[in-house]
Amino acid sequence: MAAPGTRPALRTPQGATVSQDALEPFRALMAQADARIELARACLMIARDAYPALDPAHYLGEIERYALRLRAHLPQGGDVGAKVIALNEFFFGELGFEGNVERYYDPRNSYLNEVIDRRTGIPISLAILYMELGRRIGLPLEGVSFPGHFLVRLKLRGGILVLDPFAGGTPQSADDLRARLARVVPPGAAGDLPVDALPLDQFLEPATHRQILARLLRNLKAIYRDADDTLRLLQVLDRILIVTPDASADLRDRGLAYQRLECWQPALADLAAYLEREPDAPDAEDMRVALSALRAQCARMN
Repeated sequence: MAAPGTRPALRTPQGATVSQDALEPFRALMAQADARIELARACLMIARDAYPALDPAHYLGEIERYALRLRAHLPQGGDVGAKVIALNEFFFGELGFEGNVERYYDPRNSYLNEVIDRRTGIPISLAILYMELGRRIGLPLEGVSFPGHFLVRLKLRGGILVLDPFAGGTPQSADDLRARLARVVPPGAAGDLPVDALPLDQFLEPATHRQILARLLRNLKAIYRDADDTLRLLQVLDRILIVTPDASADLRDRGLAYQRLECWQPALADLAAYLEREPDAPDAEDMRVALSALRAQCARMN
Protein backbone atom coordinates (compact mmCIF):
# COMPACT_ATOMS: atom_id res chain seq x y z
CA MET A 1 0.00 0.00 0.00
CA ALA A 2 1.33 3.47 -0.91
CA ALA A 3 2.31 5.84 1.86
CA PRO A 4 -0.40 8.42 2.67
CA GLY A 5 1.47 11.28 1.00
CA THR A 6 2.40 9.39 -2.17
CA ARG A 7 0.65 7.93 -5.18
CA PRO A 8 1.43 7.15 -8.79
CA ALA A 9 0.49 9.53 -11.57
CA LEU A 10 -3.05 8.84 -12.73
CA ARG A 11 -5.63 9.96 -15.26
CA THR A 12 -9.21 10.41 -14.13
CA PRO A 13 -12.10 9.14 -16.29
CA GLN A 14 -12.82 12.82 -17.00
CA GLY A 15 -9.42 13.04 -18.73
CA ALA A 16 -7.56 15.12 -16.12
CA THR A 17 -4.03 14.02 -15.29
CA VAL A 18 -2.82 14.20 -11.71
CA SER A 19 0.98 13.93 -11.69
CA GLN A 20 3.11 12.72 -8.81
CA ASP A 21 6.17 14.54 -10.20
CA ALA A 22 4.72 17.95 -9.33
CA LEU A 23 4.75 17.02 -5.64
CA GLU A 24 8.39 15.97 -5.38
CA PRO A 25 9.96 19.42 -4.80
CA PHE A 26 7.33 20.11 -2.15
CA ARG A 27 7.95 16.76 -0.48
CA ALA A 28 11.71 17.46 -0.42
CA LEU A 29 11.11 20.87 1.18
CA MET A 30 8.82 19.38 3.82
CA ALA A 31 11.45 16.75 4.66
CA GLN A 32 13.65 19.47 6.12
CA ALA A 33 13.66 20.62 9.74
CA ASP A 34 10.73 22.94 10.38
CA ALA A 35 12.85 26.07 10.86
CA ARG A 36 14.52 25.49 7.47
CA ILE A 37 11.24 25.37 5.55
CA GLU A 38 10.96 28.54 3.47
CA LEU A 39 7.34 29.63 3.82
CA ALA A 40 7.22 31.76 0.67
CA ARG A 41 8.79 29.02 -1.46
CA ALA A 42 6.40 26.41 -0.04
CA CYS A 43 3.39 28.65 -0.71
CA LEU A 44 4.47 29.20 -4.31
CA MET A 45 4.85 25.44 -4.77
CA ILE A 46 1.27 25.06 -3.53
CA ALA A 47 0.15 27.73 -5.99
CA ARG A 48 1.56 25.76 -8.92
CA ASP A 49 -1.38 23.36 -8.62
CA ALA A 50 -3.65 26.18 -9.79
CA TYR A 51 -1.02 27.96 -11.90
CA PRO A 52 1.20 25.29 -13.53
CA ALA A 53 3.28 27.85 -15.45
CA LEU A 54 4.08 29.84 -12.30
CA ASP A 55 7.78 30.60 -11.82
CA PRO A 56 8.51 30.68 -8.06
CA ALA A 57 11.86 32.40 -8.69
CA HIS A 58 10.05 35.44 -10.11
CA TYR A 59 7.95 35.93 -6.98
CA LEU A 60 10.79 35.14 -4.58
CA GLY A 61 12.76 37.81 -6.44
CA GLU A 62 9.84 40.21 -6.03
CA ILE A 63 9.91 39.66 -2.26
CA GLU A 64 13.64 40.38 -2.26
CA ARG A 65 13.03 43.58 -4.23
CA TYR A 66 10.40 44.62 -1.69
CA ALA A 67 12.90 44.01 1.10
CA LEU A 68 15.54 46.09 -0.66
CA ARG A 69 13.13 49.00 -0.97
CA LEU A 70 11.99 48.56 2.63
CA ARG A 71 15.55 48.74 3.95
CA ALA A 72 15.84 52.21 2.43
CA HIS A 73 12.97 53.30 4.69
CA LEU A 74 14.57 52.09 7.90
CA PRO A 75 15.88 54.82 10.22
CA GLN A 76 19.56 54.68 11.12
CA GLY A 77 19.95 52.63 14.30
CA GLY A 78 16.18 52.20 14.53
CA ASP A 79 14.84 50.01 17.34
CA VAL A 80 12.27 47.23 16.99
CA GLY A 81 9.36 49.65 17.25
CA ALA A 82 10.74 51.81 14.45
CA LYS A 83 11.16 48.76 12.25
CA VAL A 84 7.55 47.67 12.82
CA ILE A 85 6.32 51.18 11.94
CA ALA A 86 8.48 51.22 8.80
CA LEU A 87 7.24 47.76 7.78
CA ASN A 88 3.60 48.79 8.22
CA GLU A 89 4.03 52.07 6.34
CA PHE A 90 5.78 50.30 3.47
CA PHE A 91 3.68 47.14 3.25
CA PHE A 92 0.23 48.66 3.74
CA GLY A 93 0.93 52.25 2.69
CA GLU A 94 3.43 52.29 -0.17
CA LEU A 95 2.70 48.82 -1.55
CA GLY A 96 -1.00 48.99 -0.73
CA PHE A 97 -1.57 45.48 0.61
CA GLU A 98 -4.95 45.04 2.28
CA GLY A 99 -7.35 42.40 3.49
CA ASN A 100 -9.86 41.19 0.92
CA VAL A 101 -13.06 41.75 2.88
CA GLU A 102 -15.44 41.72 -0.08
CA ARG A 103 -14.27 38.40 -1.58
CA TYR A 104 -12.82 36.68 1.45
CA TYR A 105 -13.40 33.14 0.15
CA ASP A 106 -11.92 33.72 -3.30
CA PRO A 107 -9.25 30.97 -3.62
CA ARG A 108 -6.85 33.52 -5.13
CA ASN A 109 -6.49 34.98 -1.63
CA SER A 110 -4.66 31.81 -0.58
CA TYR A 111 -2.18 31.68 -3.47
CA LEU A 112 0.90 33.79 -2.78
CA ASN A 113 1.46 34.75 -6.42
CA GLU A 114 -2.05 36.20 -6.59
CA VAL A 115 -1.62 37.95 -3.24
CA ILE A 116 1.53 39.63 -4.58
CA ASP A 117 -0.01 40.47 -7.96
CA ARG A 118 -3.33 41.75 -6.60
CA ARG A 119 -2.00 43.21 -3.30
CA THR A 120 -4.79 41.58 -1.33
CA GLY A 121 -5.38 38.39 0.64
CA ILE A 122 -6.74 36.79 3.77
CA PRO A 123 -5.16 36.95 7.24
CA ILE A 124 -2.82 33.98 6.80
CA SER A 125 -1.56 34.80 3.30
CA LEU A 126 -0.93 38.44 4.19
CA ALA A 127 0.75 37.31 7.42
CA ILE A 128 3.11 35.00 5.52
CA LEU A 129 4.25 37.79 3.22
CA TYR A 130 4.43 40.24 6.16
CA MET A 131 6.61 37.79 8.12
CA GLU A 132 8.85 37.17 5.12
CA LEU A 133 9.53 40.89 4.78
CA GLY A 134 9.96 41.33 8.52
CA ARG A 135 12.53 38.55 8.64
CA ARG A 136 14.55 40.29 5.94
CA ILE A 137 14.89 43.45 8.05
CA GLY A 138 15.71 41.67 11.28
CA LEU A 139 12.23 41.36 12.78
CA PRO A 140 11.75 37.76 13.99
CA LEU A 141 7.99 37.75 13.43
CA GLU A 142 6.07 34.53 14.16
CA GLY A 143 2.68 33.32 13.06
CA VAL A 144 -0.13 32.76 15.56
CA SER A 145 -2.93 30.32 14.76
CA PHE A 146 -5.43 32.28 16.81
CA PRO A 147 -8.95 30.82 16.72
CA GLY A 148 -10.81 32.17 13.71
CA HIS A 149 -8.16 34.68 12.62
CA PHE A 150 -4.46 34.26 11.86
CA LEU A 151 -2.21 36.84 13.56
CA VAL A 152 1.48 37.67 13.89
CA ARG A 153 3.50 38.10 17.07
CA LEU A 154 6.81 39.68 17.94
CA LYS A 155 8.54 38.78 21.17
CA LEU A 156 9.76 41.85 23.08
CA ARG A 157 11.64 42.26 26.33
CA GLY A 158 8.50 43.28 28.16
CA GLY A 159 6.13 40.78 26.59
CA ILE A 160 4.59 40.02 23.21
CA LEU A 161 3.39 42.43 20.54
CA VAL A 162 0.48 40.92 18.54
CA LEU A 163 -0.28 42.39 15.11
CA ASP A 164 -3.07 41.88 12.59
CA PRO A 165 -1.81 42.02 8.97
CA PHE A 166 -5.41 41.76 7.73
CA ALA A 167 -6.10 45.13 9.35
CA GLY A 168 -3.02 47.10 8.37
CA GLY A 169 -0.73 45.61 11.00
CA THR A 170 -2.84 47.00 13.86
CA PRO A 171 -1.54 46.01 17.33
CA GLN A 172 -3.98 43.81 19.22
CA SER A 173 -4.68 44.55 22.88
CA ALA A 174 -5.75 41.93 25.39
CA ASP A 175 -9.32 43.27 25.10
CA ASP A 176 -9.16 42.95 21.30
CA LEU A 177 -8.01 39.35 21.59
CA ARG A 178 -10.67 38.44 24.13
CA ALA A 179 -13.32 39.98 21.90
CA ARG A 180 -12.07 37.78 19.05
CA LEU A 181 -12.26 34.71 21.27
CA ALA A 182 -15.81 35.57 22.32
CA ARG A 183 -16.86 35.59 18.66
CA VAL A 184 -15.54 32.11 17.87
CA VAL A 185 -15.56 30.09 21.12
CA PRO A 186 -19.07 28.66 21.75
CA PRO A 187 -20.60 29.28 25.18
CA GLY A 188 -19.75 26.43 27.56
CA ALA A 189 -16.84 25.19 25.41
CA ALA A 190 -14.45 25.89 28.29
CA GLY A 191 -16.68 24.32 30.92
CA ASP A 192 -17.61 26.65 33.76
CA LEU A 193 -14.88 29.11 32.82
CA PRO A 194 -16.22 32.13 30.91
CA VAL A 195 -14.47 33.04 27.67
CA ASP A 196 -13.22 36.35 29.06
CA ALA A 197 -11.43 34.45 31.84
CA LEU A 198 -9.50 32.11 29.53
CA PRO A 199 -5.72 32.67 29.69
CA LEU A 200 -4.62 34.30 26.45
CA ASP A 201 -1.14 32.77 26.49
CA GLN A 202 -2.43 29.39 25.34
CA PHE A 203 -3.84 30.99 22.17
CA LEU A 204 -0.71 33.01 21.38
CA GLU A 205 1.84 30.22 21.02
CA PRO A 206 3.92 30.56 17.83
CA ALA A 207 2.82 28.32 14.98
CA THR A 208 5.39 26.10 13.32
CA HIS A 209 5.94 26.46 9.59
CA ARG A 210 4.15 23.17 9.01
CA GLN A 211 1.18 24.35 11.07
CA ILE A 212 1.01 27.55 9.03
CA LEU A 213 1.07 25.66 5.73
CA ALA A 214 -1.51 23.17 6.97
CA ARG A 215 -3.85 26.01 7.96
CA LEU A 216 -3.43 27.68 4.57
CA LEU A 217 -4.14 24.40 2.81
CA ARG A 218 -7.19 23.68 4.94
CA ASN A 219 -8.61 27.05 3.92
CA LEU A 220 -8.27 25.92 0.31
CA LYS A 221 -9.71 22.52 1.18
CA ALA A 222 -12.87 24.16 2.55
CA ILE A 223 -13.17 26.44 -0.49
CA TYR A 224 -12.87 23.64 -3.05
CA ARG A 225 -15.07 21.27 -1.06
CA ASP A 226 -17.82 23.91 -0.90
CA ALA A 227 -17.36 24.67 -4.62
CA ASP A 228 -17.61 20.93 -5.41
CA ASP A 229 -14.30 21.10 -7.29
CA THR A 230 -13.08 17.58 -6.60
CA LEU A 231 -9.92 17.68 -8.71
CA ARG A 232 -8.66 20.84 -6.99
CA LEU A 233 -9.68 19.33 -3.65
CA LEU A 234 -7.59 16.25 -4.42
CA GLN A 235 -4.54 18.38 -5.20
CA VAL A 236 -4.91 20.24 -1.90
CA LEU A 237 -5.33 17.00 0.04
CA ASP A 238 -2.15 15.63 -1.52
CA ARG A 239 -0.29 18.65 -0.17
CA ILE A 240 -1.92 18.41 3.27
CA LEU A 241 -0.86 14.78 3.59
CA ILE A 242 2.72 15.70 2.82
CA VAL A 243 2.69 18.47 5.45
CA THR A 244 0.77 16.41 8.04
CA PRO A 245 1.05 12.72 7.07
CA ASP A 246 -0.72 11.59 10.26
CA ALA A 247 -3.92 13.54 9.47
CA SER A 248 -6.37 10.64 9.33
CA ALA A 249 -9.43 12.72 8.41
CA ASP A 250 -7.60 14.17 5.40
CA LEU A 251 -6.56 10.68 4.33
CA ARG A 252 -10.23 9.63 4.45
CA ASP A 253 -11.28 12.74 2.53
CA ARG A 254 -8.69 12.06 -0.16
CA GLY A 255 -10.04 8.53 -0.52
CA LEU A 256 -13.55 9.92 -0.95
CA ALA A 257 -12.25 12.43 -3.51
CA TYR A 258 -10.63 9.60 -5.47
CA GLN A 259 -13.92 7.72 -5.30
CA ARG A 260 -15.82 10.69 -6.72
CA LEU A 261 -13.27 10.91 -9.54
CA GLU A 262 -13.74 7.17 -10.21
CA CYS A 263 -10.12 6.41 -9.35
CA TRP A 264 -11.09 3.21 -7.60
CA GLN A 265 -7.76 1.71 -6.57
CA PRO A 266 -6.29 4.87 -4.93
CA ALA A 267 -9.65 5.34 -3.19
CA LEU A 268 -9.48 1.78 -1.89
CA ALA A 269 -5.92 2.26 -0.62
CA ASP A 270 -6.72 5.48 1.23
CA LEU A 271 -9.93 4.30 2.87
CA ALA A 272 -8.32 1.00 3.91
CA ALA A 273 -5.44 2.95 5.47
CA TYR A 274 -7.92 5.24 7.23
CA LEU A 275 -9.79 2.33 8.79
CA GLU A 276 -6.51 0.71 9.81
CA ARG A 277 -5.63 3.91 11.66
CA GLU A 278 -9.10 4.68 13.00
CA PRO A 279 -11.03 1.42 13.41
CA ASP A 280 -13.35 2.95 16.00
CA ALA A 281 -13.98 6.27 14.26
CA PRO A 282 -17.61 7.50 14.33
CA ASP A 283 -17.83 7.03 10.55
CA ALA A 284 -16.00 3.69 10.52
CA GLU A 285 -19.09 1.68 9.55
CA ASP A 286 -19.88 4.00 6.64
CA MET A 287 -16.29 3.73 5.45
CA ARG A 288 -16.42 -0.08 5.66
CA VAL A 289 -19.50 -0.03 3.40
CA ALA A 290 -17.66 2.27 0.96
CA LEU A 291 -14.62 0.01 1.12
CA SER A 292 -16.70 -3.06 0.29
CA ALA A 293 -18.14 -1.31 -2.75
CA LEU A 294 -14.64 -0.23 -3.85
CA ARG A 295 -13.31 -3.78 -3.55
CA ALA A 296 -16.14 -4.99 -5.75
CA GLN A 297 -15.46 -2.24 -8.28
CA CYS A 298 -11.74 -3.05 -8.38
CA ALA A 299 -12.50 -6.76 -8.81
CA ARG A 300 -14.66 -5.96 -11.86
CA MET A 301 -11.73 -4.07 -13.38
CA ASN A 302 -9.34 -7.06 -13.11
